Amino acid sequence: MRRAVLGGAETIEHGNEGSPEVWKLMAEKGVALCPTLTATEANAQYAGWKKGEQPDPPGVARHKASFKAALAAGVPILSGSDVGVFTHGDNWRELELMVEYGMKATDALKSATSLGGKMLHMQIGRVQPGYFGDPTRDITALRKARFVMKAGTVYKQ
Repeated sequence: MRRAVLGGAETIEHGNEGSPEVWKLMAEKGVALCPTLTATEANAQYAGWKKGEQPDPPGVARHKASFKAALAAGVPILSGSDVGVFTHGDNWRELELMVEYGMKATDALKSATSLGGKMLHMQIGRVQPGYFGDPTRDITALRKARFVMKAGTVYKQ
């Protein structure tokens, strides 16, 4: 991860075992972490882990601690999921985990909208209260999205 950041990478995917030094470097250089928290949790559940009923398996515990450390260090966080380990269209799951792991709901929303656009060098991503609930108060409102538009094209209505 350190070498990638020093080599000019703009994002790091997964980053499950970043060190305090790496998080500091990423924060200083504005390199974003795309943690894909849902991939780790989904794979653990497929292996038999029952979330909420059993302690976190080691991989989930490491990923959760790593995410929290990156967040505390001020690393920009992007929403990603490795969607495919669960049903396409359920990307809201990543944002819910980010909030569950300590991220503010508004920051989780930005990770999937405006920050994603910034990292792609594009002016995209906007969420407005009233469209489908207020996800800054209840992140599960993302499950209820009724309308999605990109560059004037309606993708979900």
